[in-house]
Amino acid sequence: MTYQTIHVVARFVALPDKVEELKAILLGLIEPTRLEAGVIKYELLQNQSDPTDFTFVEEWEGAAALDTHLASRRLQVPIALLQGLIAAPPDIRRYSILAAIPTIQGVES
Repeated sequence: MTYQTIHVVARFVALPDKVEELKAILLGLIEPTRLEAGVIKYELLQNQSDPTDFTFVEEWEGAAALDTHLASRRLQVPIALLQGLIAAPPDIRRYSILAAIPTIQGVES
């Protein structure tokens, strides 16, 4: 059986006057999530041309690890705080990698 990680792209769009509040909540997810079993990569990006646009780029060892993360109280409590801060429901998508640039020994991608 081939080892297949799951990649997630999760996009959140803040209401224009709620950017800093949303940013604080999303940043608060980084360190606790990086300690979870099964997380390989968990990064938060902010769009340079649209500061209301935030995107998590994630990689998980498998569906079980991701599902555990999504169901965790550590995630559900902050997600409940998003009402009134976001312009639309979060857009969360799961991907399987088809091709990648190989990493160089000793250098992280």
